[in-house]
Amino acid sequence: MIGMSTLTVTFKPDLRSARVDIDADRFERLASVLGFFNPDFLASVDRSEREIAAGKARPLRSLRSLRRTP
Repeated sequence: MIGMSTLTVTFKPDLRSARVDIDADRFERLASVLGFFNPDFLASVDRSEREIAAGKARPLRSLRSLRRTP
């Protein structure tokens, strides 16, 4: 089990952004916990890259644009 560790998070509300500073070891642990090294996840990333290259995807400016309007 991974012990608790802290991350530095800086929010800049005027820019609507956040910055997370993390060292490589902590990033690898976080990626492992989130399943980024899972073969299924890696295969889905490969499929996504092929779809983007084939023009099957479009840029997304906001998640709000995904909402269905009645």
